[in-house]
Amino acid sequence: MPRVVSVYLPTWPTDRHRKTLGQQAPPADQPLVMIGHKGSRRLIMAANDAAIAAGLGIGMVASKAQALVADLIMVDLKPEDDLRELERLALWFLGNFAPIVAADPPNGIVIDTTGADHLHGNEVMMLTGMINRLRAMGFAARAALADSWGAAHALARFRASPFLVLPAGESAAAVLDLPISALRLDAQIVVALRKLGFERIGDLEATPRAPLALRFGPEIGRRLDQILCRVPEPIDPIRSPEAVSVRRAFAEPISAAETIARYVGRLVQRLCIILEEQGLGVRRLDLICHRVDSGLQVIRAGTAKPVRDAPRLTRLLCDQIEAIEPGFGIEIMVLSASRTEPLDAIQAVSSLIKQPEADISDLVDVIANRGHLIYRIAAVESDVPERSFMLVPPLADDDEIGWPLHWPRPSRLLAHPEPIQCLALLPDHPPVNFTWRGIRHVVKRADGPERVFGEWWKRDKELVAVRDYFAVENEAGERFWIFRQGDGEHSDSGPGRWFVQGLFG
Repeated sequence: MPRVVSVYLPTWPTDRHRKTLGQQAPPADQPLVMIGHKGSRRLIMAANDAAIAAGLGIGMVASKAQALVADLIMVDLKPEDDLRELERLALWFLGNFAPIVAADPPNGIVIDTTGADHLHGNEVMMLTGMINRLRAMGFAARAALADSWGAAHALARFRASPFLVLPAGESAAAVLDLPISALRLDAQIVVALRKLGFERIGDLEATPRAPLALRFGPEIGRRLDQILCRVPEPIDPIRSPEAVSVRRAFAEPISAAETIARYVGRLVQRLCIILEEQGLGVRRLDLICHRVDSGLQVIRAGTAKPVRDAPRLTRLLCDQIEAIEPGFGIEIMVLSASRTEPLDAIQAVSSLIKQPEADISDLVDVIANRGHLIYRIAAVESDVPERSFMLVPPLADDDEIGWPLHWPRPSRLLAHPEPIQCLALLPDHPPVNFTWRGIRHVVKRADGPERVFGEWWKRDKELVAVRDYFAVENEAGERFWIFRQGDGEHSDSGPGRWFVQGLFG
């Protein structure tokens, strides 16, 4: 079943305008509207949240809005620029999330993520990443994932907060209570339907189609079938002009997995020849299969470093062939290197001269493309334990910081320090016993305290913050890493509560 994401940018024109101005942009809490022309009248076509909160709305006459809000900023709307930047944003989604992406004017992006969510952890993590990265760019955004473009489009605009992921098969039932304006119908049709008493999509669905088609044409029935996942709605994907692609059309459609795999291998070989001529290597590879029923089937493979090895790339794609549903047959196959990096030719080194270094990137690629997250842990310059590490790509360069060796560190840190009940003699003595998760532990051996100060240059509240860490061992030989908030003498250094943060061994 297809899975489609609709990204809704409710204040796209005003957000884009502020981003264009950069540091000269007005404050986000100052009302800003975009003005367009309808005949001889100047109307508000877009408004930011501050303008909407001040009582302004889309379609309001500009002179009236200016009279209502004294400090209102009015800028001429430039729909051509908005569309061009929306397509650029779609290209960004193409390179970072899925191989089938298209702009959904005037303020949306549509993405077919079928089979691509595992590259980002899962569907929830994928949408969370989309929203967070758009907000970091300065764009307000909401997103929904459903079984069809129509359902995702409607849910993103009327239910997502800030995102919504519907399980497969539940999209049709979820949209019945939405207003009829969610159907992407012409505004005049929506107004006419409301005059007839239709308010919800469910009302239209329960009405015979023939009278509606006779009065309004086939558009209502088509939109209903699309939003209820009865008929497919193909997405015309945007293509990056820099992407390296090869294409194969078939006189007779193909459908057997063995045949698909054979032609995948041939396309990969052709692609690698072009990449070698350009001095490039693949980091992300998309195979798009055009079915005879106008449907698209896509598989995506990524690599940990630039690759131009045809057998290796063929294996990564063929491992996912079972995810392709050929239907009545595939008539066109397009293989595209959607992300490339420079890759110089590597001269083979004789094993008699130098022992070649082990290359595990092939194994990393196989595991990652099967939906597993792979990463390494690198050290960060911080004395605070939960800030002393970060996750890096598996083949990232080795860090030069290294891990602290002057005090032992546990092999396992808890996700969050967990409170414990502790009996200890203040200020510097280790605990006599402590209770964690309902189990009492008697301390037989202890080492400490190791005093860790807060990072006062980051937060004022950490200026006097102190933690005293102890490595303790209980009667059973289990070793724990615990700490007390505060130095045990001054109340402003911490409340004196105890926590366990890690386990040794």
